[in-house]
Parts: sequence; C-alpha cells; structure tokens
Amino acid sequence: MAVIISQDEKVFHLQTDEVSYVFQVMENGELEQIYFGKRVHSKEAYRNLTTKERREAMVAWRTDRDYFQPDNIKQEYSSFGKGDFREPAYQVEQENGSRITELKYQSYRLAKGKKRLSELPSAFAENDDVETLEITLLDKLIGLQVVLKYSVFPHQNVIVRSTEFSNQGDEKLNILRALSSQIDLPDSNYDFISFAGSWARERHEVIRRIKSGIQSISSLRTASSHQQNPFILLARPETTEDDGDVFAFNLIYSGNFLDQVEVSQYDTSRVLVGINPEEFSWHLDPSTSFQTPEAVLSFSDHGKNKISQQLADFYQNHLINQRFAKQQRPVLVNNWEATYFDFDEKKLLAIAEKAAELGIELFVLDDGWFGHRDDDTTSLGDWFVDKNKLPDGLSHLSEKVHDLGLKFGLWFEPEMVSFDSDLYRNHPDWMISAPKRIPTPGRNQFVLDFSRDDVVEYIFALMSDRIKESKLDYIKWDMNRYITDAFSNQLPDSDQKELAHRYILGVYKLYQRLIDAFPNVLFESCASGGGRFDLGLMYYAPQAWTSDDTDALERIYIQFGTSYGYPLSTMGAHVSAVPNYQTGRLTSFKTRGDVAFFGDLGYELDITQLSDKEQLQMKDQITFYKKNRELFQFGKFYRIESPFSGDGNVAIWEVVSKDQKQAIAARYQILNKPNPAYLRIYFKGLNPNLKYRINDSEEIFYGDELMNAGYFVHQILNINNPISGSADFSSRLFVAQAVE
Repeated sequence: MAVIISQDEKVFHLQTDEVSYVFQVMENGELEQIYFGKRVHSKEAYRNLTTKERREAMVAWRTDRDYFQPDNIKQEYSSFGKGDFREPAYQVEQENGSRITELKYQSYRLAKGKKRLSELPSAFAENDDVETLEITLLDKLIGLQVVLKYSVFPHQNVIVRSTEFSNQGDEKLNILRALSSQIDLPDSNYDFISFAGSWARERHEVIRRIKSGIQSISSLRTASSHQQNPFILLARPETTEDDGDVFAFNLIYSGNFLDQVEVSQYDTSRVLVGINPEEFSWHLDPSTSFQTPEAVLSFSDHGKNKISQQLADFYQNHLINQRFAKQQRPVLVNNWEATYFDFDEKKLLAIAEKAAELGIELFVLDDGWFGHRDDDTTSLGDWFVDKNKLPDGLSHLSEKVHDLGLKFGLWFEPEMVSFDSDLYRNHPDWMISAPKRIPTPGRNQFVLDFSRDDVVEYIFALMSDRIKESKLDYIKWDMNRYITDAFSNQLPDSDQKELAHRYILGVYKLYQRLIDAFPNVLFESCASGGGRFDLGLMYYAPQAWTSDDTDALERIYIQFGTSYGYPLSTMGAHVSAVPNYQTGRLTSFKTRGDVAFFGDLGYELDITQLSDKEQLQMKDQITFYKKNRELFQFGKFYRIESPFSGDGNVAIWEVVSKDQKQAIAARYQILNKPNPAYLRIYFKGLNPNLKYRINDSEEIFYGDELMNAGYFVHQILNINNPISGSADFSSRLFVAQAVE
C-alpha cells in the first residue's frame, strides 16, 4: 500500500519504495507535519516526533496532551493570524475584511490511481501502484472547504500535491494566497540549489546555504521565465551527485510562481511552492471552487543523480503525453538561421532536398511564412500564408517535403499580435493593455488576451486550418515576450488580478484543443528559447527549445543545469553555424555535434552551403545519433564532472542503457592546457561484472574497473580544428559496449 492510515490516531503515512511522508490530525483538528525523508516503518503514532515543549513569549494554549504553540509546530497547510507568524500556505479574505481562517479536519478519501485535473496540466496514473489521498478541511464559520490532494507514485519516489478551495457558504470570499504545497523540515542544514540566468544563458546552477529568514526564487513575468526556473533542490552541504540527502520541488505550471524557504527562530525550514501571491487573487463566489497547480515532491539519500533519474522516470510515465513520451524524436532541420525572413519555395525546397540526402527526418519552416511578414514588426495573428513567398500555398510546399520522405513542421506564435495586422485592426480590444496608457512593446509585438474564450477559439480555428491543409507533423510553438501592462478588457475591474492565471489557463486550453483534434502532431514549446521550460508545457509539448543560444560551449552549461530537473528527451539541441550567432565563438563541427547528441538532435544552419567535408561529418553525426538515439533520449543520465565547479574548464556526462550493456560518456574541455596532469574518466552506472570495450579498443575492461579505477584520457597534442585553428573547445566521446 502507498498510503497507510492509523484510524485511531489519525496518522497518514504516505510511503514509496524509498521515501516516507507522514502527517497527522492534531487535537485541535488542524494538521501537523511529522516527517518527510528516507523511508521509515509505519506505526500507529509517532510520539517522539510530535513532542512539544512550552516556550516563553509565544502565543500558547494548553491541550489535554501538550502545550499548543502554532509558531513552533511543523504544519501541513498553514494559515496566518492565529499564532503562526511564518508566511502561510494560504490566505482567504472575507466580505468584512477579515483574513482569519481555521481549517479543521473533516474526513479523508483514498482511491487507486491518479486522475488528471480538468483545466490544468497534471500527473496521471491508472495503475503502477499509485494511490491518491484527499484530506477535507473546513472552516465552518465561513463555509470554506479546502481539500488537500496527495498522489503517491511509489516506484518513482514522487509525491504530487495540490489544493482545491470551495466556497460552501453564503458570502463571497477572495483568495489572496493559494500555494500548492507546504513542507516544514525540522532543521535548516541545507543548500538551496536553483537554476537561474537570462535569455541565452538559462538554468545555470546557483548554490547558497540557507539561513535565518526568507530565501526564494520567483517569476512575475506571466511565464516561468529565463531568469528563474520553478525547479529547486534542497541538499545537505555534503551531498554529491551520488551520495547524500536531497529534496526536489517542481511545479506543473507555466505562469507566475514562488519557491520559498523560510528558516524560523527554531531553525525549522518551511518550503512553499505554488502560484506567486504577488499579482494574484481569485474571487470565490458561493458554490464555486479554485484548483491550484500540482507540485512535485521527491527525496533521495543517494545524491542528485538519483533524484534526477527518478524524476525523469516519473515525467516519462506519468506526465508527458503518452503518445510521444517513449517515442524517439526525429532529427530536424530548421530554416531560421539559414534564411531568416528571406525565402521562397525554391530556397526552402533546396534545404529540404539536402536534408533528405543527409539523413534528416523533419523539415521545419520557421517565422515569416504568414501575412506580409518580411520583418518582425508585422503580421502576428494573421495566420494566413504569404502568397508572395509561397504562391502555391502551404499545402504545395508540404506535399513536396513529404514526397522527399521528410516530415513537415511549422512555426507559430499563437499568443502574440502585431499592431500591423488584420487581427489587431479588427479586434484591438483583444490585446492586453492598460486603459489610456501607451502600451509597452516587446520585440515589436504585443500579447493577446488568452483569458478570453473568443480569442482562444479564433486562434484555434486558424491553426486548425493550417494543420489540415499542410498535413502537419510538428509545431514549434513560440512565445517571444513577457506580459506588460497587464489588463484585460473583458474582466471586471475587481477581477484584474486573476488575469495572469486565467491567461495561462487559456494557453493550456488551446494546447489541449489542438492535441485532442490532432493527436499525431508533435509539439515543441519555445519562449525565446528557454523562457517557459517547465512541467506545465511539458505535459502538452514533449520537447522544448532549450535555449536560443546554440553555441556549443554555452550549451554545455545550459544543458548540464537543465538536466537536474528535466530529462534529455525534452531538450531540443541543435548544431548551428559558426561564428555562432549569439556569441561569435568558433567551435568545430565535431564539438557542436557532441554537445547536441545529448538531447533531441537538430540542425539550425544553411545546410546547402556546407563544404563536402562538413556534409560528410553531418551525415556521420546523424547516422551515429540514429544508431544510439534510444540511448541518448531515454538512457539513464549521469553527471560526472560539473562545469559549475572547480575552475569550470571541464564537463563530463554520460548516458547508460537500461540493461547496462551500453554507455556513452562525453568529456568537454573549454581551454587546452600544456603538460596537464594525467586524466581519467570514471564511468557510472555500469554493471561491475560485465566486460566492456571502449571505442573499439583492443583491451577489455570490467565495469568495476571503469567505474572505480577509471579510463585513461590522452592529452590533446595535435591541432585538428581547421575552423578555429585551436585545440580549445574540444570534445571526446567514449562509447562503452558490453562484450561476451
């Protein structure tokens, strides 16, 4: 059983293969958190873990068993105003202005499996030993009912939490704060690990020791953002990739979020995860409800590699669209950096013909095919083909591409509108903008109000027509600016703080409608690269454009950081031209390919202009990738040496097959050094008793030798990089293949 319930003591023990999560009903009817961590035996009660001592100068009252002092209790879902002065998980305002609430335990419900939420992306399960527990709490005075939902995924060591608020009273309520999950840990000896950056340098690892007070990451961009990702780790300071305690927290949501840790006066650590309370409220009329997004919680005492692997397993089996979750992703070419806005059918077909010759499987037509889009100032929202560029239409181009044996993909930016567009001229009120103020442009474009059903319906109809006429196989869904001037012309004045959440619900609605209507179309999400690389979109789009930065060196950092919270199969990784568009850096074709292998391989350059040597290299890369695609996209991933540690000159990572008979490790070196110390790679995840050959070597190695004694790496002596004329920015692959 995943959920064990002590009826007499009202203790709830959520148990996975390796993790326990325990809470109970206290004497006053509220919930107390007891334990979250490595699996422990189930008992009727945990007296030792719930002992309370009276402390002076605190709000307190006596119960039959103990002194009750809210400010030093590890609570399960806390409120504010009754003696707990830490920041709460929720806050509800009543008509008289009071924000005081008291939620008391009413009942529980236990069910097999896990149902999807109706309007939000969510985890799902029909079996896999998954169980869902619902705890119903009630504030009888105002009729506020709160249901805490816990789904236990035992074999991935994951617990999914969310909260549903219902107004069963007669007065209107206003939700000011509605976090998805709260965890109160008993001490603060942790590193707070987040993944921060900006456009073109997303998800770089940031480590800081938590201390007294509040530390947090968040977004107010109506997107999960380039700047902070809604995935965090709390790890013991001594934790490594392979050993030590680490907690993981993520949010299945794409909008404004908050991940916060508050260390109290008694050194406890309160972790809150959910919708950012800033710029949020939700009116709860009688007989209505509000559902929070789901938070993903996990724990491992075997380090950060293990927790990343169990999360990847969970996403693949219980979050990502199952039509594509275990399906190998096609090798693609995108025309953007080859043509930008300057193309016609002849130029596009020349790229497609060369793609077919080189072994590419999917041709993607990027921005510029619609309206009169000759630059980035016009036509967003007018999703009609530009007959000046494609006089025979999308259907003709698609037919030609399909005849070459390629799949056909198309770029959309459905959430945006240009001033110079028929859509804006006909429906200026559909744009998000503050009344009587000059709107703030971003990338020469503005944002459609996706909180409106008529807007979502209009865009769905246009996209549906284009999908049908072109027999589309793939959509790259872009979103190139954040929301400013947040105001909806349709929402009442009192509901304007609902816009950010309603907007994201509209995005999800359009995704779901398109997926239901066209289940065989593969979606890739994009937001100026990695601006919405989150679990919310992963539910609909099984892969995402990891970053607009395609420089191989920068991608090492970006993909390494991203790998802590997300699997390789979700990361779009492309080979682009040099000098690189974002950094101006020169790297070899080999290095660019060796980085891009560890994700969903694609090419973002004019392949019709490649030299004969480069074409042979590209063909070899594609052949090698296809041969090992299952391993690259779905193998067990290990981080061996971090570019964020030491002098940052080396990064090493590895993928291992499920049967441990094959592994590919990659070593990347930023700068070459003279007369270096002897180097070895220490493989991970191999079978210690199997014999392996490395890169067709004559010598045979046992798995334990490769993992414990290592494999010798020769220094770089010869310069074989005609692109840069340098031995810097080098890469090496080490293929370990089991032999009889």
